[in-house]
Amino acid sequence: MEIILAVILGTVFGFVLQRVGAADPDKIIGMLRLTDMHLVKTILTGIGVSSAVLFIGMMAGIVDSGHLSVKSMHAGVIAGGLLLGLGWAISGFCPGTGLVAAGSGRMDALFYILGGLVGAGLFTLMYGSLAETAVFTSLFGGKVTLAQTGKYDALVSGINGTLLAIIAGAGFILVSFKLPKSLR
Repeated sequence: MEIILAVILGTVFGFVLQRVGAADPDKIIGMLRLTDMHLVKTILTGIGVSSAVLFIGMMAGIVDSGHLSVKSMHAGVIAGGLLLGLGWAISGFCPGTGLVAAGSGRMDALFYILGGLVGAGLFTLMYGSLAETAVFTSLFGGKVTLAQTGKYDALVSGINGTLLAIIAGAGFILVSFKLPKSLR
């Protein structure tokens, strides 16, 4: 049953990405150049709504915070994020949008996917030699959240993580509505 739900949700997500233009490298490059804020507004709205709904669900007891997974923060995450951002800016694709673009018939997305697979393969081969270096040294306590939300330590103590997340979600939504169509 879980695999069927995953396929349905993945298909819906891919459809939405295609509809909002996130699989179009020109839209992505416009977003990164701040000349087309449509995707920025869409992303901010999505983060805001999903954050608020998730944490309201936790507050109502519908969602168990034990199911949330926090990944460790280390220098490799920062380096990987910079590489992802550089690849995104050069290609106009990120992993999700690249797959959606390939599904819609874009041949350049196939090269993007191939490059991602080669990069992942190289990382896998290099992992053993990188594992003991400073690249994987925990930063900010490793597995922490901004505020207390469950089993993980908080960077800021004394703040209700659920309330903070709902306020942050509302803030993202507000910012998305206030942003102009272009910053240029």
